[in-house]
Amino acid sequence: MAPKSNTRWWILAAMGAILGVILLDETVISVALPTIQTDLGLTHLQSHWVVNIYLLVLACFAGAAGRLGDILGARWLLAAGLLIFGVASAFGGFADSGLFLLLARAVQGLGAALIFPLSLLILMQSFEEHERGFALGLYGAIGTVFLSLGPLVGGVLTEYLSWRWIFWVNPPIVLIVAAVTLTCWRDPRHMPEFGFDWKGFLLLVIGLAAMVFGVMEGPDRGWSQPEVLIALTAGLVLLILFVPVERRTRAPLIEMSLFANPSFPAANMIVFTAQFVKIALFVFGALYFQTRLGFSPLAAGAALLPVAIPQVFVAPLAGRAADRFGARRPALTGVACGTLGITLVALGMHLGLSPMIIAGFLIWGCCAPFLFVPPRRMVMSAAPATLSGQASGISMTFQLLGGTVGMALASTAFAMTGSFPMVFALVAAFAAGVFAYAYHALEAEPAAK
Repeated sequence: MAPKSNTRWWILAAMGAILGVILLDETVISVALPTIQTDLGLTHLQSHWVVNIYLLVLACFAGAAGRLGDILGARWLLAAGLLIFGVASAFGGFADSGLFLLLARAVQGLGAALIFPLSLLILMQSFEEHERGFALGLYGAIGTVFLSLGPLVGGVLTEYLSWRWIFWVNPPIVLIVAAVTLTCWRDPRHMPEFGFDWKGFLLLVIGLAAMVFGVMEGPDRGWSQPEVLIALTAGLVLLILFVPVERRTRAPLIEMSLFANPSFPAANMIVFTAQFVKIALFVFGALYFQTRLGFSPLAAGAALLPVAIPQVFVAPLAGRAADRFGARRPALTGVACGTLGITLVALGMHLGLSPMIIAGFLIWGCCAPFLFVPPRRMVMSAAPATLSGQASGISMTFQLLGGTVGMALASTAFAMTGSFPMVFALVAAFAAGVFAYAYHALEAEPAAK
C-alpha cells in the first residue's frame, strides 16, 4: 500500500535529492578532471579511471543491491548506502595521491550502488500505477536540477576554492536524505523470502571488472599484452557463463525470464545508451573546451549547461507523456532526436562551429528525459511486485554499464585517434543502432488509466 499523500511527497523529494547527488558527482568531477590530473600527477588514462572506477563499482553491485532490497527491505539497506557514500565522499576530499582518490571513489561507488536501485524501488512503491510516470518525471527533474548545476558548481569550486570541495558537498545532503527516509518510509510487512545468488554475483562482478579493465588498459599497455588479453578473455567467458548459471538457479541474481518480453531488454538498452551519451558529453565535452579551446574550468562548466538545463523542465513532461501515451512513442522519439543532437556535436567539433555544438547540446538536453523516464516506467511495469527490486537493479545496472562501457569505448577511441569529433561520431553511430533495435523490439504499452 502506498504511503499517505504528504509522506510520499517527502519521499519523492528525498529520493530525487539523492539521485541528484549521484548525478552531481558524475558531472561535477568531469570539469575538475584536468585540475585533479595535474595536482595528483595522474596520466591521462589514470584520470579517466577516477570517473570509471566509480561507474564500474556501481554497475557491478547495483543488480545485487536491487536483489537485496527484495530480500531484506529497502529502508535500512538504503541508510547503509547513504552512510558509505557520505563517508567515502568526505575521505575523497582529503586524497593526497591518485591511489587514495581511486580507493575513495570505489567505496563511493559501492554506496551509490545501494542508493541507486533502492531509491527507485522506494519511489515506485510509494505511488499508484497511474501516477508512476509523473512521479518518475519529477524524480528525474529534481535529479537534473543537480545535474544542471554540476558543471557550473564544479567550475566554481575548482577555480575559486579547490576541487576537494566537490566531494565535501555530499555529506550534508546525505544526512538530510537519511533522516527523511528513516522517518517517512516503512518496508512492506510481508517481504518475500529469497536466497542470495552468490555464484551469479561473483560471475557478474569479476566478469564486468575484467572486461572493462581490458578495454580501458588496452590502448596504454598494448592490445597484445598478456594481461590485457587475459582480462578480455576471462571477462567474456565469465559473462557468457553467467546466463546459463542464472537459468538453473532457483533464486537468481537476475531473473532471466524478465528478458522474455522483448520490450524489457530494449527499454534497458535505451537507458544504457542515454548514460553512454551523457558520460561522453560531460567528460569529453569538458576536455574539449579546456584542452582545445583553452576554457577555464568555470567557463567549460558554463558551456555544458545547455546539455543539462532543459532536462529540468522536460523531465515532468516525459513522465506525463509516458502516462498518457505509453512508453514506446516517447522513448523512440527521444532516441531519434537525441541521435540528431550528438551528430550535430560531432559535426560542430569537426568544422569548428561552436553554435552547431551548442545546438546539439540543446537538442540532447531536451531529449534526454525521454531516454530515461518512459523506458524506466516500462521496465518497472513489466516486473511482478516480488521482483520490483530486481527490475530496478537491472535497470540501474544497464544505466551504469552504459556509463562504464561508454567511458571505456570513448577513452579507447580518443587514445587511438586523438579526435574529439571521432569520439562523438562513435557515440552517435551507437545511438542510431540502438534506435533501429528498439524500433522493432519495443511493444506498444497501454497508457495508464
